[in-house]
Amino acid sequence: MEDIEMLLKAELLHHVGKIPKKGVENWLENVKMMIREAQNVENKVGNGGYLCRACNGKLVDKMTRGMQKFLDKAPNLCQSLVIDGPSGGLPLLTSELVGEEAVREEIWLCLMQEQVSKIGVWGMGGVGKTTIMKHIHNDLLKEQQFERVIWVTISKEFDIVKLQDDIASALNGYMPKEGNKVRRAAILSELLKKVGKHVIILDDVWDNVSLEEVGIPEPSSSNGCKLVLTTRVEQVCKYMECKVIKVKPLSKEEALTLFLNKVGPNILQSPTLMPTLRLVVKECAGLPLTIVVIAGTLKGEDDPRIWKNALKDLKERIGKVEGVEAEVTERLKFSFNHLKDEKMKHCFLHCALYPEDYSIWKDELIESWIDEGFIDEMDTRQEMKDKGHAILKKLEDNSLLENVSYSDHKVKMHDAVRDMALSITSMNPRYMIQAGFQLKKLPKEEEWTVDIEKVSLMDNSISEISIDIVPLKCQRLTTLLLQDNPVKKISDSFFANMPCLSVLNLSSPKIKCLPKSISELKNLTALLLCGCEEL
Repeated sequence: MEDIEMLLKAELLHHVGKIPKKGVENWLENVKMMIREAQNVENKVGNGGYLCRACNGKLVDKMTRGMQKFLDKAPNLCQSLVIDGPSGGLPLLTSELVGEEAVREEIWLCLMQEQVSKIGVWGMGGVGKTTIMKHIHNDLLKEQQFERVIWVTISKEFDIVKLQDDIASALNGYMPKEGNKVRRAAILSELLKKVGKHVIILDDVWDNVSLEEVGIPEPSSSNGCKLVLTTRVEQVCKYMECKVIKVKPLSKEEALTLFLNKVGPNILQSPTLMPTLRLVVKECAGLPLTIVVIAGTLKGEDDPRIWKNALKDLKERIGKVEGVEAEVTERLKFSFNHLKDEKMKHCFLHCALYPEDYSIWKDELIESWIDEGFIDEMDTRQEMKDKGHAILKKLEDNSLLENVSYSDHKVKMHDAVRDMALSITSMNPRYMIQAGFQLKKLPKEEEWTVDIEKVSLMDNSISEISIDIVPLKCQRLTTLLLQDNPVKKISDSFFANMPCLSVLNLSSPKIKCLPKSISELKNLTALLLCGCEEL
């Protein structure tokens, strides 16, 4: 598998505009999934999860045969692993636009004007900035007036290296990991110049971005390139000298149309509900995200008492807080609180443990729910997985999770929905989430409070884990996620004071040995060591 991945990267590096053959990509994904399953079984067997020795043998034999079939279908290394990519890029999955045609047209006209090179699309969270720009992205691909249309999501924890890698990836190029910032910027700049006339869309920008440091050539009328960014912060648009376009909330009529589209046709047949329904829509404040989420929560409900209670709940929530962002969070909490099952609520909150804008494998997410005990024990693991898919479908139907544009096998959280989840986990149950924060060390001692139940430090740059930082008070900690860190060394006594720890993910290709204190974790039910090839 490693040989094929290396050859694939080499071909992409030398042939900008190429993409992996579908069969190659699918084969690599399937092998990685089988490796994860095999390591999960190995951990279960090692921890006594399967007590019958004969069962162990049959299970391992079955998995070995399955993996051999996949290996037999490996791509031929004598042939090219890549093909020509689409001329402009791949279209993004979009939802219907209601009442946002005017601002969409304004952005489009600016893109077509030579004198406008940089556009800043700003507005509050949930107002529809990303949805509008996805439609424009796809329109640009159809019109073919630009050689490439590049979409990159930035998010709060801005990482210049990740941004460079994402742009290079969108070009089907390859950015070498080594090298200083100046050299990487120069390489990316050359890649973009080779592409020619292009549009770069930076979604969810929270702070000023230096185009020079990233390696993005300054857009101008002479090179015909354009930059569009979406942001909640107007000052970002001004700093980056953008033509500023504000996305405003929907009008009453537009908001009602969108709500009725989402809530279901049976509601239209119940005229007695309409007065209350209109008041519920009013509480959504014209924000498409809250309209869609609340409509999904009330979909199919035809009992007037439920609608009146929903209206009362929304009014009380919004009345308790001050500030636009806080009001958005409270409106979204309404949908969370109306999840009928407590374990389903835990499943939703678990998704916030991943970094912002992270694409989560559905199968991996469901496996983690099972490990956490959020899904009740059943006769077979497959039945538990089926239950997990049913929960996932419910969360998607309520618009609390959304499918990833390029894959049916992944989901993600809208950033405003994740903000809502983080506001819940900052209190009860108490989580510490610093995933994707570019950390090089563990958080400071004062951040490890006595009431913390779950900690996610995944996707950082932590290489050493020392006992000096973590206090002797992790008595309630049940989950610790440290995967995707270059961890080489863990203090032997690090886990000595974590009596309740049940889920531990140490998946890292760098780790060479496990600390002795792991043997003291009497309640450990899941130890994940995917990709730990040096153990």
